Amino acid sequence: MREGMNIPVESIHTALAGFAAQFEPFLAGLLSDRPLSGEIARPRRLMQAMRHGALNGGKRLRPWLACETAGLFGHTGEAVMRVAAAIECVHCYSLIHDDLPAMDDDDLRRGLPTVHKAFDEATAILAGDSLLTLAFDIIAAPQTELPDAVRTALVSSLARAAGAGGMAGGQALDLAAASDNPDESGIITLQAMKTGALIRFSCEAGAITAGAPQADRARLAEFGSAIGLAFQLADDLLDLTGNAETMGKATGKDASAGKATLASLHGADWARTQLDGLVAQSCTLLEPYGESAALLKSAARYIASRDR
Repeated sequence: MREGMNIPVESIHTALAGFAAQFEPFLAGLLSDRPLSGEIARPRRLMQAMRHGALNGGKRLRPWLACETAGLFGHTGEAVMRVAAAIECVHCYSLIHDDLPAMDDDDLRRGLPTVHKAFDEATAILAGDSLLTLAFDIIAAPQTELPDAVRTALVSSLARAAGAGGMAGGQALDLAAASDNPDESGIITLQAMKTGALIRFSCEAGAITAGAPQADRARLAEFGSAIGLAFQLADDLLDLTGNAETMGKATGKDASAGKATLASLHGADWARTQLDGLVAQSCTLLEPYGESAALLKSAARYIASRDR
């Protein structure tokens, strides 16, 4: 058990499974074929593709982080779930687009055919586009009963986490990595943008939604940065040492594409040591919240030690 952790990692499996059981039907309701006010129609095939990309058994880690961090301040309810759903829509859009032949060219996602394989490339692009725009609709809609300033802060912060200075920019750097051969600093920047930015926002979003002080927003954003780096480092380690059957997707792709990662640069043992350090850092950041943060500490360990 890593230093600073006294909660079994199995607890996070239980917590995530319980959250997913509630969250899945909530997200499904937002992805129904029924048009919303102001919409003309929702094409059936497009909605099927969106559901295929979003309702396919994901861990729901990012929306859980948003709800759990909001809970640190006693903030729960439908508004929090809607913010969490918006985050998951952005995440699922990014996976659909990342899997396209022009990007990472993957055939499997979570053990199922990727959206462009199950449907076609054009439909996959449109499904991703629609999930991305739906995310901002969800936050801005009157049904998300939060103060206008809070909704504005959420929209702005999510846009920056998802856009050219965050996730999309990180994907652009990742596509260039095979030929640019970034150094260690470049790899860290790439990963902080491509993977870390949305995880960081997921943690900060809980504090924003709850109207928490700026100091708490900054602390939880830093926590999100630490676990975001751990998530990517664990992913790189799995790409080196995992297998496709366990992962539900192809492994060894970074090496095949000629892309360096921190794990490939320094080796598996170095990566595991760094993961231990990131877990300890994450737990230290959560100390001010006492026992209320116990599951978040368990989440940090889970992220660092996951096998898929």
